[in-house]
Amino acid sequence: MATTQLEQPKGSGPGDLALRTLRAMPRAWNRFWRLIALYMPKRLYARSLIIVIAPMILLQSVIAFVFMERHWQTVTQRLSQATISDIAAVIDMMETYPHDADYANIIRIAQDRMQLKVDLLPPDPLPPPGPKPFFSILDEALSSEITRQINRPFWIDTVGNSNVVEVRVQLEGKVLRVFVRRSQAYASNTHIFLIWMVGTSLVLLMIAIPFLRNQIRPILTLAEAAESFGKGRPMPRDFRPRGAEEVRRAGFAFIQMRERIERQIEQRTAMLTGVSHDLRTILTRFKLQLALAGGKAETKAALNQDIDDMQSMLEGYLSFARGEAAEDTGRFDLNAYFQKLGEEAQLRGCNLTTTLTGDPAVHVRPNAFARLLSNVIGNAFRYAKTVEVHANHGRGSLTVTIDDNGPGIAPDKREEVFKPFLRLDEARNLDASGTGLGLSIARDIARSHGGDISLEDSPLGGLRAVIKVPA
Repeated sequence: MATTQLEQPKGSGPGDLALRTLRAMPRAWNRFWRLIALYMPKRLYARSLIIVIAPMILLQSVIAFVFMERHWQTVTQRLSQATISDIAAVIDMMETYPHDADYANIIRIAQDRMQLKVDLLPPDPLPPPGPKPFFSILDEALSSEITRQINRPFWIDTVGNSNVVEVRVQLEGKVLRVFVRRSQAYASNTHIFLIWMVGTSLVLLMIAIPFLRNQIRPILTLAEAAESFGKGRPMPRDFRPRGAEEVRRAGFAFIQMRERIERQIEQRTAMLTGVSHDLRTILTRFKLQLALAGGKAETKAALNQDIDDMQSMLEGYLSFARGEAAEDTGRFDLNAYFQKLGEEAQLRGCNLTTTLTGDPAVHVRPNAFARLLSNVIGNAFRYAKTVEVHANHGRGSLTVTIDDNGPGIAPDKREEVFKPFLRLDEARNLDASGTGLGLSIARDIARSHGGDISLEDSPLGGLRAVIKVPA
């Protein structure tokens, strides 16, 4: 006999459901922590305070809740139970000895022995219930104990007088009114515990906050020194490793790294300066030999042009390798530079429009920054007839936007043009202008200031160059 077995669809079993749940838990956990990180403070000092304060608040909240729930409520319940027991005893004596018309002895015993002020009122209806307080353990404790021990119509006032609690009980032919001191039915010393708890927390915070600030200050100083070095500015004179051992090690490592980088730059510059000097000597000797040698004037002119191109290329290579790292930061006037730029545009026959928003004075390395702008704007002058330059200086940063109506650069070539010695000419020949280092030098200067250069499409139809540097 053939048997048919029904196959269960994949993913429909309880095991698969549990597996999917387990796989979804890490993703949900990661989303939760990303949400927490989104609203968390970003600064180390604020996060350190949260690390100190949050556990303290959580611990004290748990302690306060346990104290309120266990100690305070239990003590208040016991005191209220004892107070209502005294009132019930007074009612029992009144009902046991009804021959005493004014109950003078019972009232005297209640006042002397039980600290209760007892009055007898006419058998009028009890007052309507008043509004209950939002948070009152005493009101709940007294009401439950009167219901349990006396079980008669009653009315209580725990809100009116802060030191006295009034209780009225409906009896046969009269109303018993009792005034009780609040301290007899209520644990009134709870605020002392809260004051001690909050006061101790404040003292701990007063100690922790200056300590945290003192520990974080060396980290901030190290960050400022690294940022200054990244922008090409001199390191603060008062910088020295401080703080915890790990922070000191990071500070010493930064100083050693900075010294190694500066030493490497100095060695490279010195080597290239020597090579440049030797090559200039050879090129000068070539010129002298050509001047003294005979031959056709056309051939000598071509050779002289080759020597001039080689010298120009040599100067470009040296400038790119040397950079402007040795220059100190100073004040650069954008208005004065734009005025000179307008004169250059007239000589080149270009239409130039310049606009400036914000302070014209920026804090950069003046010669290097002037070269950065000259390389980028000169490139626009070379290939376009209309150039617009807009500078926006504010909030510690400078953005210079250069738009032109030239042929532009293809999007896939915009990063390649920043590579050294790369030109977009079809053939790299010596008759082509430039050495392919202008944009490379410009980006190198921008990044040495802590900024960068990007190329985009221009609204004028050509190329847009955006220069962003801290200033």
